[in-house]
Amino acid sequence: MTDTYLNFVGGEWTPSSTGETFENRNPADRDDLVGTFQRSGSEDAEAAIAAAADAADSWARTPAPERGGILREASRRLEAREEEATTALVREEGKTEAEAAGEVGRAIDILAYYGEKAADLGGTVKSASSPETHLYTVDEPLGVAALITPWNYPIAIPAWKLAPALATGNAVVFKPASLAPNVARILVECLEEAGLPAGVCNYVTGPGSSVGETFATHEEVDAVSFTGSARVGNTVYEGATEDQKRVQLEMGGKNPVVVSSTADVEKAAEIAADGAFGVTGQACTATSRAIVHESLHDEFVAAVVERAESLTIGEGLADVDVGPHVSEDELESTLEYVDVGEREGATLETGGERLTDGEYATGYFVEPAVFSGVEPGMRIAQEEIFGPVLSVIPAADFEEAIEIANDVEYGLSASVVTEDLSEANRFADEIDAGVVKVNQKTTGLELHVPFGGMKASSSETYREQGDAGLDFFTISKTVYVGY
Repeated sequence: MTDTYLNFVGGEWTPSSTGETFENRNPADRDDLVGTFQRSGSEDAEAAIAAAADAADSWARTPAPERGGILREASRRLEAREEEATTALVREEGKTEAEAAGEVGRAIDILAYYGEKAADLGGTVKSASSPETHLYTVDEPLGVAALITPWNYPIAIPAWKLAPALATGNAVVFKPASLAPNVARILVECLEEAGLPAGVCNYVTGPGSSVGETFATHEEVDAVSFTGSARVGNTVYEGATEDQKRVQLEMGGKNPVVVSSTADVEKAAEIAADGAFGVTGQACTATSRAIVHESLHDEFVAAVVERAESLTIGEGLADVDVGPHVSEDELESTLEYVDVGEREGATLETGGERLTDGEYATGYFVEPAVFSGVEPGMRIAQEEIFGPVLSVIPAADFEEAIEIANDVEYGLSASVVTEDLSEANRFADEIDAGVVKVNQKTTGLELHVPFGGMKASSSETYREQGDAGLDFFTISKTVYVGY
């Protein structure tokens, strides 16, 4: 019998007021029903906000080391359920087991990291200009924070929003993506079991048009942190800022790897392929363009095609390299971009075909694709695809490569492969991206440093992770004490 999962509001697991549910199915095997979840509405979102508002003051007054202790205990509890969470992530999102295990491990580490950081929260002491004056600052929580998270990293991204929000003393309302709500539920259960007070974290599943919109626009919500598409993010921003809420958006990317004339071609192909085809290309930091010095172009194309064709594709628990797309809509979008690339005149060197025979019959599988002969203005070189598709673009020199790399609306992650130190430093200086890699793939992030993009990739307000993750959820108060 399939489990039906509930919302978590005010410390209780409760059904939605709508009485409606939706199914969550395995994208590698649509016959595998993972579970049913609450199709909540605005009334449910409002109940969650009310619970958070009721709990906010008490949680804010809880000593920060005590808040940190709960996060550390949640980390331990998630670690004890690591295998369960990994399997849940594979079944609902489609990642390979290795990718899912890495993501769950990341969530464990994030909870532990912010659990430790909580003890260091406070403010600063400054020298006053007048005598007999004590001058200092205090960092205080904002109040109620709304977190809206995507399906592609369904436990890591919730963790890196939840942990700093809770560490700094905010109460939270949390809407996971409907395509992957199950592993997020496990995360919330670990927080509950760790002793998080009732109402401090509230989990509500359902459509963005009702739950997400209510979270973003409700007058009791003080801050909104969103990760997802630029189209939805811009809508969230408009709604949230009408009453001057603090807003943080992380959105799409069209991430380049620039391959210098000095690069080792095999190494460059490995870096590009890992960034383009890992997690089925379903990452905002995935490599979408390889901008290659014309002297290495043909050799690079051959090498990256060889790597693409060597990858095994299948169900994530079956020791494969590439899993399925998360949904039929995402698969159809990738297939449409493959058609667009061919219609625009690019050469499809390999891949791009949907797999439907045998083990692939009930899943959303596609072969990783490599295009050559791509012009910088083509749609496949400009628009985010969110699938395992790599466009190879030749460049006459390093200057042209950077120009091409910057000539898109996004600016999230970028990499250069070079043996020239001057080129590496110039790239870091001149590239329009919030994350810059040298001789590394565009994907993969450290949890203790800021993460965020430029241009249409971000609201360019606050960064996530590290100390920057704490900054978003706090406001500074300056205190003058005369004595």
